[in-house]
Amino acid sequence: MINEQIRDKEVRLVGENGEQLGIMSSRDAQKMADDAGLDLVKIAPTAKPPVCKIVDYGKYRYEQIRREKEAKKKQKTIEIKEIRLSPNIDTNDLNTKMNAARKFIGKGDKVKVTLRFRGREMAHMANSKHILDDFAEELSEIAVIEKAPKVEGRSMTMVLTQKH
Repeated sequence: MINEQIRDKEVRLVGENGEQLGIMSSRDAQKMADDAGLDLVKIAPTAKPPVCKIVDYGKYRYEQIRREKEAKKKQKTIEIKEIRLSPNIDTNDLNTKMNAARKFIGKGDKVKVTLRFRGREMAHMANSKHILDDFAEELSEIAVIEKAPKVEGRSMTMVLTQKH
């Protein structure tokens, strides 16, 4: 809120250079801002009494947007990449999938390894757990198991993440 939008009886006023000017009525604070040729901006609306500052509103918004962009730049998004396997996967196919997982983990992404069962393969779920164990064992030098193998419907999944 800026200038006339501030309807509080009393506000704590902060000057343009950051000095505390004390608690006063919002009308007096608005008058001081007008005298300085600047705007009265409410910066902490939840405080008792609300904190207002005398600043150039355009400059204040610019600084705020710049800070938000800087914070966004520093934050890193982690994606979850999925690798699907079947219980009767051949060794070379498994190695290809492992290389793909190695590449994803190297980039800092998490890898969800899904072992999908179809038809009669459902009867031999327990015998196929070793595929996921071997997968995790092979990538153990760069990855650690974040979520252990777990059966969910017609598939068994586990999540691998980068070792720190």
